[in-house]
Amino acid sequence: MLMTSEKQEFIQELREGVRAVCKRFNNEYWRQLDEVNGYPTEFVRAITDAGFLGALIPEEYGGSGLGILEASIILEEINRSGGNAGACHAQMYTMGTILRHGSSEQKRKYLPKIADGSLRLQAFGVTEPNTGTDTTNLKTFARREGDHYVVNGQKVFISRAEHSDLMILLVRTTPREECKKKSDGLSVLIVDLNEAKGNGLEIRPIKTMMNHATTEIFIENLKVPIENLIGEEGRGFRYILDGMNAERILIAAECIGDGRWFIEKATNYANERVVFNRAIGQNQGIQFPIATAHIHIEAADLMRFKAAELYDAGAACGAEANMSKLLAADASWEAANVALQTHGGFGFAAEYDIERKFKETRLYQVAPISTNLILSYVAEHVLGLPKSY
Repeated sequence: MLMTSEKQEFIQELREGVRAVCKRFNNEYWRQLDEVNGYPTEFVRAITDAGFLGALIPEEYGGSGLGILEASIILEEINRSGGNAGACHAQMYTMGTILRHGSSEQKRKYLPKIADGSLRLQAFGVTEPNTGTDTTNLKTFARREGDHYVVNGQKVFISRAEHSDLMILLVRTTPREECKKKSDGLSVLIVDLNEAKGNGLEIRPIKTMMNHATTEIFIENLKVPIENLIGEEGRGFRYILDGMNAERILIAAECIGDGRWFIEKATNYANERVVFNRAIGQNQGIQFPIATAHIHIEAADLMRFKAAELYDAGAACGAEANMSKLLAADASWEAANVALQTHGGFGFAAEYDIERKFKETRLYQVAPISTNLILSYVAEHVLGLPKSY
């Protein structure tokens, strides 16, 4: 993508602004959190106060009114600094459901507070234990009773629910057997977690390989006001899909940031580490994998820019968003392995931070959508092959 000189200058200033905030939170900060599975509350507050998490919120609601490209640059730089944007990235794309499909009242009520950080919208309740990515088969059901819904069900692998004030919750409001299409009958609710906890909603942490604040949520007779319904009842699946392209592009950017961090670490170490009286970086067995990983990151970056350009222009970008996520996730995982191999035994030592970032970037082979499902999407929707599931 060719950018004007003014756009290039703005992007560079944006990068430098994010780096300035991230510089206050060094590797030791993230390492200590990783040791105790802690949440980076101070970092999230700082990045919010700087206005970066409100990048996609229109100026009329207190945000910056930027595009998905600029938002992706912000998340890329967080990961490139050695941090983990996964602690707060949902604040960007989850609010899009309210922005695009919420009522005027919902926008006025929530978006300004999300922009200034007084409300945290970090939780996105979709995945369930028995259905996984088969979203149209989800079992959580919301039954309307007067002026509220009564919700029962269970969600799993819901990140940051313990550190969020609000959750976007996908539920079924019409039994599937009563729907013409399997994607009909799903609705989106805004759940006030502060009110819900202990009143029909229970959050239980799940200890995982990486520090990702992951939880499972149990819902029993939870009352949600009718005014918390986003858009029309029964059209929720479309609303959720609408935000997935943004999510793919933003996650791709995080992977690109990870990849560049790994490549920089590997390159520096290869230049400094001396074995057999020569820097190991002089050996092509070390050089070539690092160079290959760098090339793949740069290629993934081009697809990220293409997808972001289409998204910001309002053009169809499903294929490009999915491909950018796959390419970037694969490239960052390749770079992680290269960095670990280059460091040898020291790569496994916590003080070098490789093992921490290694675990973090591995997640994106699976989440927010697995590589295999992206391949199925491209095969069916781009190449015209038969649907496989």
